[in-house]
Amino acid sequence: MGKKFLLEHVNVPGIASYEVYRKHGGYNSVEKALKSMTRDQLIEEVKFSGLRGRGGAGFPAGMKWSFLDQKSDKPKYLVCNADESEPGTFKDRYLMERLPHLLIEGMIVSSYALGAKTSFIYIRGEYMYVLRILEKAIEEAYAAGFLGKNILGTDYSLDLYVHPGAGAYICGEETALLESLEGKRGLPRLKPPFPAIAGLYASPTVVNNVETIASVPCIVNISADLYNDVGIGKSTGTKLISASGHINKPGVYEIELGIPVEEFIYSDEYCGGIWKGRKLKAVVAGGSSVPILPANLILKTAKGEPRLMTYESLADGGFATGTMLGSGGFVVMDDSTCIVRNTWTYARFYHHESCGQCSPCREGTGWMEKVLHRIEHGHGTMKDIDLLADIARKIEGNTICPLGDAASWPVASAIRHFREEFEYHVKYPEKVMDPNHFEKEPFHSEKQHAIA
Repeated sequence: MGKKFLLEHVNVPGIASYEVYRKHGGYNSVEKALKSMTRDQLIEEVKFSGLRGRGGAGFPAGMKWSFLDQKSDKPKYLVCNADESEPGTFKDRYLMERLPHLLIEGMIVSSYALGAKTSFIYIRGEYMYVLRILEKAIEEAYAAGFLGKNILGTDYSLDLYVHPGAGAYICGEETALLESLEGKRGLPRLKPPFPAIAGLYASPTVVNNVETIASVPCIVNISADLYNDVGIGKSTGTKLISASGHINKPGVYEIELGIPVEEFIYSDEYCGGIWKGRKLKAVVAGGSSVPILPANLILKTAKGEPRLMTYESLADGGFATGTMLGSGGFVVMDDSTCIVRNTWTYARFYHHESCGQCSPCREGTGWMEKVLHRIEHGHGTMKDIDLLADIARKIEGNTICPLGDAASWPVASAIRHFREEFEYHVKYPEKVMDPNHFEKEPFHSEKQHAIA
């Protein structure tokens, strides 16, 4: 059984309430931080822990905190990015729903470290019921003296607010989130200036993911040294993984960074293997925006070494033979999956969610959706496959925010690793007219499916 820093008490009855949460050590980190640690000490502690952003980027959290312009005479803000809209990712919702006080405790300690007197939780618009849970927990924290004026009798005060979005994926990008929080249309900003200099209301701002902030109390309670001892290399601590797809035990798992991917998929402690006894075909390891990998490359690297659940191991080989840990949206596909259909589904999503500000993304996502629709429905040509790859190349790296990359990487990687399957769709259109065309006859090679 691996270490559990975040979900240790998740199954305790009533843990969402202040009383039960407090009995199990809740808010101890607030007492320790406010009464015995300086802000600089807190930032250094988070730095030394090796905690990396759990929202997808994997940037060191303590280093991000240290970029905040402390010399500015403007107010400082901490904004929690709870706009969890990445297909395949649902671990933040699970954490907020089950352990709302853990996030609030993390917000208090992190806000204190940054010198923020007002902080915000920006939550996905579709999570309204979770918003109500958070609002209730915030009221309880105010009543207990952990929010408001002079917390625990110290000179530190903090007000915390929850703000719902309106269902736009683009607002998961931190500058678009800040625009939305200010009451404007959620469009990504040009950088620089970065939020650490001019963020919310043109003031110094740090934007962190739910899981990142929720990890801070644990670091304060057990020490950075002990947190750093868990994991491998620069991938320290634990990580929440949203596991879904063709597995026997879908759900949210807290893993020690460094366990083998094979163990995560097949062990009874985690996913429990592939459902219905079918074979593993492919995995999207970090949410829909990361490159897809076939079974042979997700279980082992191109060098033949076991692939590990770490930022570094999953990225081993670059985009040619590797992928990204991303947000931890781990989607498993068995041999009945049509990669072309799956890629088309992702393309439809990104076309719909493109804000339209950048022409490569606005036009390119639309064209990728159209071409993939043609191929999947038996109307494609061989030139369409190369056209898709070309469109993806022209989107990548040419947009203000990462949505363009997020849209192009799944398409490019699907063609790179499963080109033969795309060609099969072109050569045998009559076979792919059935939406479940690989259910009875899993695709392994074109020769197997050739018409006599």
